Amino acid sequence: KHLTFSHFEYSPVNQLNMKLIIPSIALLFASTSASVVVLTPENFAEKTKGKTVFIKYFAPWCGHCQAMAEDWEKLAGEWVDNPVGLIGEVDCDNEVNDELCAAAGVQGFPTIKYGDPSALEDYSGPREYDALADFAKENLVPICSLNNLDLCDDEKKAIITKFQEMSVDDL
Repeated sequence: KHLTFSHFEYSPVNQLNMKLIIPSIALLFASTSASVVVLTPENFAEKTKGKTVFIKYFAPWCGHCQAMAEDWEKLAGEWVDNPVGLIGEVDCDNEVNDELCAAAGVQGFPTIKYGDPSALEDYSGPREYDALADFAKENLVPICSLNNLDLCDDEKKAIITKFQEMSVDDL
């Protein structure tokens, strides 16, 4: 049976087409408006190399994550292509990211971390845009790390060199 509504004919085929088209359109808009760098095990090292990061570990179903999503995207938009800082996110509900979430010590959502990608620190401040933006401006700066040795003082360089010269067994 077919029902006609104005210029749209309702049929099982049209119903199936709409079920397929609507989520595709929603996904298209969601991905084109997002400026947050989506991090995965495949791209984490490349995207974070030499950067100071601010990363949200989240689950799409989490109400607190959803509540801060707009502010996080706005913040990320201001840091797109920044040579020093990166605003990113990891979907911990996606099994592919289990290793990243475990390495970050994620136990609840959202978990927010910042700093050197190889030594992330916990962020426990407010989750509204102004507070996040102030924190990012203050903390997403070049820091001493393996990728930025020129920013290290002599003492830190000596410590890093000592560890680099050690064998895997000695570490």
